[in-house]
Amino acid sequence: MTDAIEKITKGQEVAADVAALLRARNPLIWIVTREEARVERLLIEAAAAAAYAPQTWDVAQGICDMTGKQTVSAMDPGDALGNIRARAESGNQRTLTIMRDLPAWLAGPPGATTLRQLRNLARLLPGVPRDKAQAIIVLSPSGEVPPELSNHATVIEWPMPDREEIAAILDAAIRSLPDDMRADAAPNGTRDAAIDAAVGLTGEEAASCYARSIVQCRKIDPILVSKEKKRVIARERVLEWFDPLPGGLDAVGGLENLKTWLVARSAAYSPQARDYGLPAPKGAMLAGIPGCGKSLTAKAIATAWGVPLLRVDLGGLKSKFVGESESNLRKAFKVIEAIGRCVVWLDEIEKALQGATSGAADGGVSSDALGAILNWMQERSGEAFVIATANDVEGLPPELLRKGRFDEVWWVDLPTRVERLQILNAALNTHKRKLSSLDSKQHNNLLTATEGFTGSEIAALVPDALFAAFADGARELTARDLLDAAKTVVPLSKTAEEKLTRLRNWAKGRARPAGTPESISQAQAGERVLDL
Repeated sequence: MTDAIEKITKGQEVAADVAALLRARNPLIWIVTREEARVERLLIEAAAAAAYAPQTWDVAQGICDMTGKQTVSAMDPGDALGNIRARAESGNQRTLTIMRDLPAWLAGPPGATTLRQLRNLARLLPGVPRDKAQAIIVLSPSGEVPPELSNHATVIEWPMPDREEIAAILDAAIRSLPDDMRADAAPNGTRDAAIDAAVGLTGEEAASCYARSIVQCRKIDPILVSKEKKRVIARERVLEWFDPLPGGLDAVGGLENLKTWLVARSAAYSPQARDYGLPAPKGAMLAGIPGCGKSLTAKAIATAWGVPLLRVDLGGLKSKFVGESESNLRKAFKVIEAIGRCVVWLDEIEKALQGATSGAADGGVSSDALGAILNWMQERSGEAFVIATANDVEGLPPELLRKGRFDEVWWVDLPTRVERLQILNAALNTHKRKLSSLDSKQHNNLLTATEGFTGSEIAALVPDALFAAFADGARELTARDLLDAAKTVVPLSKTAEEKLTRLRNWAKGRARPAGTPESISQAQAGERVLDL
């Protein structure tokens, strides 16, 4: 149906690597995957390319050919390994044995005998004559290979289905339909969305989602398919899924420079941009004053772009056990890569990485986390857009901020006069009120009263004023209610004035302003600058 199907998928590329390993007489290959059926189909191709006859083993059926017919009743792993040794010594066929359940039989003292058998075979098989060559592939959901086999086993992490493979699954689902349903199964403009929605699912999960969508909606519904990703995230327990922020970027007052940049970057995900060869955006660092919209912007991007928002809690991934923190972090990155197009939110990143630069006595956990993050951000090939937020940027390591980690570093300052009006309007809209319903003569007074307020402090005025109006006979909200609420606030710009000055000095020459400077924003808005 499309040229994408003709491209070599990631799974086919890895299968070609396996075929090369088999021809090079690698005796033991350890494949990390949860998708037995899908991976085995590709391993059959690899075995054929290397002139091996494939067979499978599991504890329920013993040794079977690829049709599922039992050829040797060897449910015990020791018997199965003994059969492989016999084939190597006196057989007449090159055989690849795919072992499904073996890892459970290699653990602890009870598995010592089986582990020794496998290790002896790994030493024996490379020297077997070519016509009797034997190889073993172990399928396992875990990449933890017993240390005794570390010198013998080649570990391969099998990739999740990519867009080309998902496209083939989608086309297969459509081809299975009656002729009168095929034309309407994937209406114009929804095919790419349906493929993107399923990226990150296993092949079986994608096929199941497409089938369920057809049964329920009589067509492929990308929204229904994408909901399955939430279940995948919950299963892994290393990421937090956030529901979309109503209103998207319109719910964020001010920050016009940043929002314009984000709108432009969203075009890089279109099919036209993909065909053009435009690289996917890497992400942005939002540094600045607390309460000025950094976290809100991260939530709004996902809504505006129509992609999932995943929050990485770097502090929550830390563990008291040596090496487990880095393992959790790398697991989170693998899930992100599998999900495909999404927004990844690293909130208050300076707190999680503080020990990497301050020499905290955490056993090097923070330094290892920083290394893992830097390596992933530099080498990743997926379409995840990373938004990192930071309040105290002075403690951030310089290597995190260099070009190549992020597309841009933005400075989020206190809102200007025009931005304060936009924030107030957005906050009123959130509570089903309108700025136009307030006395326009009081607008200037509101803007003057909120000078030096952060965005969150301005937004908090609305519920405070609503409480006051409700207590006074549930009357309509007025500008006076907002002004009275503003009088009770001591803004952060006063309580932390020295710190904000240091942060502004840091931002000069290091970051782009997310908002428009006061004088320029007023001129662009057509406002008269008054001496108030």
